[in-house]
Amino acid sequence: MEVRALATDQPVSPQKVRLVLDQIKGMPVPKAMALLEFLPQPSARMVRKLVGSAAANAENNFGIDPDELLVKTVSAGDGRMLKRFKARSRGRAAPRLKRYSHIEVILEGGEL
Repeated sequence: MEVRALATDQPVSPQKVRLVLDQIKGMPVPKAMALLEFLPQPSARMVRKLVGSAAANAENNFGIDPDELLVKTVSAGDGRMLKRFKARSRGRAAPRLKRYSHIEVILEGGEL
Protein backbone atom coordinates (compact mmCIF):
# COMPACT_ATOMS: atom_id res chain seq x y z
CA MET A 1 0.00 0.00 0.00
CA GLU A 2 1.33 3.43 -0.98
CA VAL A 3 0.35 6.70 0.64
CA ARG A 4 1.39 10.08 -0.68
CA ALA A 5 1.45 13.70 0.40
CA LEU A 6 2.21 16.73 -1.74
CA ALA A 7 3.27 20.26 -0.79
CA THR A 8 3.06 22.75 -3.62
CA ASP A 9 4.75 26.13 -4.05
CA GLN A 10 7.13 25.91 -1.11
CA PRO A 11 9.42 28.98 -1.02
CA VAL A 12 12.73 27.15 -1.35
CA SER A 13 14.71 26.06 -4.37
CA PRO A 14 14.28 22.40 -5.41
CA GLN A 15 18.05 21.94 -5.38
CA LYS A 16 18.19 22.76 -1.66
CA VAL A 17 15.23 20.51 -0.83
CA ARG A 18 16.78 17.54 -2.67
CA LEU A 19 19.78 17.66 -0.30
CA VAL A 20 17.40 16.94 2.59
CA LEU A 21 15.25 14.44 0.69
CA ASP A 22 18.23 12.29 -0.28
CA GLN A 23 19.01 11.73 3.40
CA ILE A 24 15.62 10.22 4.30
CA LYS A 25 15.00 8.06 1.23
CA GLY A 26 14.40 4.42 2.26
CA MET A 27 14.20 5.13 6.01
CA PRO A 28 11.43 4.08 8.39
CA VAL A 29 9.12 7.00 9.15
CA PRO A 30 9.97 7.37 12.88
CA LYS A 31 13.70 7.43 12.11
CA ALA A 32 13.20 9.93 9.25
CA MET A 33 11.14 12.22 11.50
CA ALA A 34 13.85 12.12 14.19
CA LEU A 35 16.56 12.95 11.64
CA LEU A 36 14.57 15.80 10.09
CA GLU A 37 13.97 17.34 13.50
CA PHE A 38 17.68 17.96 14.01
CA LEU A 39 18.87 18.86 10.50
CA PRO A 40 19.97 22.51 10.30
CA GLN A 41 18.44 23.24 6.88
CA PRO A 42 15.22 25.29 6.91
CA SER A 43 13.71 23.00 4.26
CA ALA A 44 13.97 20.07 6.71
CA ARG A 45 11.08 21.62 8.62
CA MET A 46 8.86 21.59 5.52
CA VAL A 47 9.79 18.01 4.70
CA ARG A 48 9.15 16.92 8.30
CA LYS A 49 5.63 18.36 8.18
CA LEU A 50 5.04 16.63 4.86
CA VAL A 51 6.23 13.22 6.08
CA GLY A 52 4.01 13.65 9.14
CA SER A 53 1.08 14.50 6.88
CA ALA A 54 1.64 11.40 4.76
CA ALA A 55 1.84 9.24 7.91
CA ALA A 56 -1.41 10.80 9.18
CA ASN A 57 -3.04 10.08 5.80
CA ALA A 58 -2.02 6.43 6.13
CA GLU A 59 -3.39 6.18 9.66
CA ASN A 60 -6.69 7.99 9.11
CA ASN A 61 -7.57 6.94 5.57
CA PHE A 62 -6.24 3.38 5.47
CA GLY A 63 -5.82 2.34 9.11
CA ILE A 64 -2.07 1.68 8.74
CA ASP A 65 0.22 2.04 11.75
CA PRO A 66 2.64 4.93 10.97
CA ASP A 67 5.50 3.09 12.71
CA GLU A 68 5.39 0.37 10.04
CA LEU A 69 5.82 2.76 7.09
CA LEU A 70 8.94 3.34 5.00
CA VAL A 71 9.81 6.38 2.90
CA LYS A 72 9.64 4.88 -0.58
CA THR A 73 10.02 7.87 -2.89
CA VAL A 74 10.71 11.55 -2.34
CA SER A 75 10.99 14.17 -5.03
CA ALA A 76 11.23 17.93 -5.43
CA GLY A 77 10.23 19.50 -8.71
CA ASP A 78 10.25 23.03 -10.03
CA GLY A 79 7.38 25.26 -8.97
CA ARG A 80 6.71 28.78 -10.08
CA MET A 81 9.57 31.21 -10.46
CA LEU A 82 9.33 34.88 -9.54
CA LYS A 83 11.54 37.07 -11.69
CA ARG A 84 13.07 40.07 -9.96
CA PHE A 85 15.88 42.43 -10.86
CA LYS A 86 18.79 43.73 -8.82
CA ALA A 87 20.28 47.14 -9.54
CA ARG A 88 23.86 46.97 -10.78
CA SER A 89 26.42 49.59 -11.65
CA ARG A 90 26.00 52.12 -14.45
CA GLY A 91 22.20 51.88 -14.46
CA ARG A 92 22.07 48.23 -15.43
CA ALA A 93 19.98 45.44 -13.94
CA ALA A 94 20.76 41.79 -13.22
CA PRO A 95 18.03 39.14 -12.99
CA ARG A 96 17.25 37.33 -9.73
CA LEU A 97 15.07 34.24 -9.81
CA LYS A 98 13.11 33.39 -6.67
CA ARG A 99 12.50 29.68 -7.05
CA TYR A 100 9.67 27.66 -5.56
CA SER A 101 9.31 23.89 -5.42
CA HIS A 102 6.70 21.14 -5.33
CA ILE A 103 7.65 18.42 -2.82
CA GLU A 104 6.16 14.92 -2.95
CA VAL A 105 6.59 12.12 -0.41
CA ILE A 106 5.39 8.53 -1.00
CA LEU A 107 5.34 6.08 1.90
CA GLU A 108 4.85 2.35 1.63
CA GLY A 109 4.10 -0.47 4.03
CA GLY A 110 1.19 -2.00 5.85
CA GLU A 111 -1.05 -4.37 3.95
CA LEU A 112 -4.83 -4.04 3.84
